[in-house]
Amino acid sequence: MILLEFSMSPMDKGESLSPYVSRSLEIVANSGLDYRLTAMGTILEGEWDEVMGVVKQCYERMRSDCNRVSCSIKIDYRKGREGRLESKIASVESKLKKTLKK
Repeated sequence: MILLEFSMSPMDKGESLSPYVSRSLEIVANSGLDYRLTAMGTILEGEWDEVMGVVKQCYERMRSDCNRVSCSIKIDYRKGREGRLESKIASVESKLKKTLKK
């Protein structure tokens, strides 16, 4: 199972990019994959082809009206483990014996 964190934004649309980023989040939300939006990117959980397919859809939508697109991707693979979006945080919280901000 893959955890993939990505951030994608146009570089030619000024300072406020939320209209472009929100289009990607619509694709993510409709993908059926588990995900988390953070202030700096989005984390997807799924199989390789699923998560990469979502990133590709976001890229294709972004490039349709943006002349330059920046994308950062970080991938964590762990064999046989699902639900890691929650379990990785829960593991740290149990060791700290407190709930962290989400």
